[in-house]
Amino acid sequence: MTWSKALKDTVRTGLTVERTKLQPLVAVRGAAGVAIVIGVVLWLATPTLAVSSAFGAFASALVTFQRSWRPRPVLALAVAAGLAISTFLGYMAAADHLVFAVLLAVWTLLAGMAWAVGPVSGMVATQTVAVMLITVTLPTSVAGALLHAGIIVCAGVVQAALIVLFPIRPWGLQRDALADALAAEADYARRLRHDPVARFDAQPLMDARSAAELTPRQARNRPRQLGGPRGVAERLRPVLASLADPVVGAPAEGPERDHVRDLLAAAATVLDAVARSIRWGRPVRLPPEVMAVLEGAESGSMLTGPARRSALRLIALLADAVEATDEPVKEAPPANGDRPPKPSKGSFKGSLKGALKGALKGSTNSREKEPYRHLLRPTVPRLVPVGLRALRREARWSSAIGRHAVRVAAVSLAGYALGSALPLGHGYWAPMTSVMVMRPDFGQTYSRGVARFVGTLVGVFVGGLVMALAHPGPWVCAALAVVCIGLMYLLMRTGYSVASACIAAYVVFLLGIAGEGWSQTVEERVILTLLGGLLAMAAYALFPAWETPKLRDRLADWLAANGRYSLAVLDAFARPADRKPRRVREALLDARAARQAWDDAVARAQREPVRHRGISRSAERGAEAALATMGRTAMLMEAHLPDRDATPSKEAEDFAAALRAALPEAVAAVRERRDLDWSGPLQAYAAWQARVGDEGVAVRAAELLVDALDELAGVLSRGPGGRNRARRK
Repeated sequence: MTWSKALKDTVRTGLTVERTKLQPLVAVRGAAGVAIVIGVVLWLATPTLAVSSAFGAFASALVTFQRSWRPRPVLALAVAAGLAISTFLGYMAAADHLVFAVLLAVWTLLAGMAWAVGPVSGMVATQTVAVMLITVTLPTSVAGALLHAGIIVCAGVVQAALIVLFPIRPWGLQRDALADALAAEADYARRLRHDPVARFDAQPLMDARSAAELTPRQARNRPRQLGGPRGVAERLRPVLASLADPVVGAPAEGPERDHVRDLLAAAATVLDAVARSIRWGRPVRLPPEVMAVLEGAESGSMLTGPARRSALRLIALLADAVEATDEPVKEAPPANGDRPPKPSKGSFKGSLKGALKGALKGSTNSREKEPYRHLLRPTVPRLVPVGLRALRREARWSSAIGRHAVRVAAVSLAGYALGSALPLGHGYWAPMTSVMVMRPDFGQTYSRGVARFVGTLVGVFVGGLVMALAHPGPWVCAALAVVCIGLMYLLMRTGYSVASACIAAYVVFLLGIAGEGWSQTVEERVILTLLGGLLAMAAYALFPAWETPKLRDRLADWLAANGRYSLAVLDAFARPADRKPRRVREALLDARAARQAWDDAVARAQREPVRHRGISRSAERGAEAALATMGRTAMLMEAHLPDRDATPSKEAEDFAAALRAALPEAVAAVRERRDLDWSGPLQAYAAWQARVGDEGVAVRAAELLVDALDELAGVLSRGPGGRNRARRK
């Protein structure tokens, strides 16, 4: 992509205003916290303290709107503590420009590294830098600095107290994450009716798993509906795929395929009903025609072999999903974690009568359901060593996070120096703008820079116009500031330009409380915001961390993860008595995370104005399709894992050994741009097929696997002769 096209795309993205679901009650609660803090401090203390407290209340409420699964009060208190520390340290160093510059560089470097812990941590750390730059300009003493820090902590306490006293849809994010995962499964089932190899986006399942990570206190209070359905959703995907696949499921055409389509449609309806039940805490309601389709699977006259086993397994899992969901929400969670309760009389399982009994008896692995227990999330004190490990992992020159930290520290120093040297007041706006818009990737940094400038221009114009025409007093300015911040909380998800406009007007009115002149504020804000945005953009252009050259590394990571997943499944066929469901599960999660990392890297690379120095667009698409097929094949085999008393497969063991031997060299070849050699796995598969033919799910899936490996070798070859031609006879 050229620079001109990249800039056009980032401008378009930055100025886009999206239609999204608003949360007015949450916005009112956050604005009420800001109003309480400003009003009380303005009444009891000085306008300067009121301005300082307003920034603390604003940031403490802002973090509660981020997508984090931690309790909202904890987030508000953590942000308030960080803001108080940064404010006090800034006051201590503000008297000496050199000392403050050193402190700003170190603090900004650490804030940039905080992105290694997570996006919420990075955003919070960025807020601490911004507040440090703003509050230190308000005159005070050492005792006053302690008072400012204490006021900021109190502001966070007020926001946390409001969240506790006025909970709005408790567990709402967790409910939405689990409901979205089930809705994604329903959409997948509908698409499989027409495309048996349809792609599934695993992000909703990953979000649901993250939402299920609980602290011990959360685990004691979690609603019953947020338990069992997550485990069912995880087990449903391979069953749906194996039922629809023409290689290991029903034939591509004929009565069996028509019956599979009916089952997939019924499954989608059931999953949508369960998703609605979880999202709103209501009982599950199923139409009679769905029950008729599921009951019709009892005879098995339409489906045979692996397709019948998949269908019966699907019915059992759907019954588990309904039973685990259709429970009183206020019941305490069971002691055994996420395992669904036993079916009650007259329930969905009972209504399926003999059909469901057959499903429970005939479904693969029905006697060995993996328990999905509570996923423990570390508490805030225990999160410290986790964060330190993440920082240590990213503290290297080749890391995008490490380069971002160095970049943002250098830009903040340059902005601080330029802002102080220019004959303008409020020089902190330049470095503050740079810190707020800079992100570890090119696209977000440039789009946010454009949005910040345009939003600031609109916000300061509107705020300055109101100040010029109305000449409001401190209390009216405080009220207008609360209105602006309430609008920001309400509209922040519509676009960064809208949020920037609200924040700019908010700052204008806050400075009006302290008696700042509106005309000077508007002029300085626009010029210094433009300067800060240009510094941020120039820094990324001069000191980039492009994702494009790293695409081969991401592809190699995905191949390695898919290989471990395939080997875990093949080992279960080779030695059923020794199979370890947990190993298969962990390998699946690693493969899913590697796939998501690849997708994110490709999305970032497509917006970068750099030439391809690693892999072409066509090879990128072909390799992605091949590895997606490889992962899907392992998933199909996982849906038909043998029982522990099944006969071991010597052929599967030989094939797994050949794949295990070839995989490390293949991963290295992808990284080093060499041709891949899959001759060992291809020969092992040929021997397997010669012994047993095409009978069995494992050998048929192995055919898909070697096809995917061969296709990967072909698209990554350096020339016409590079394609792997060691094909089976």
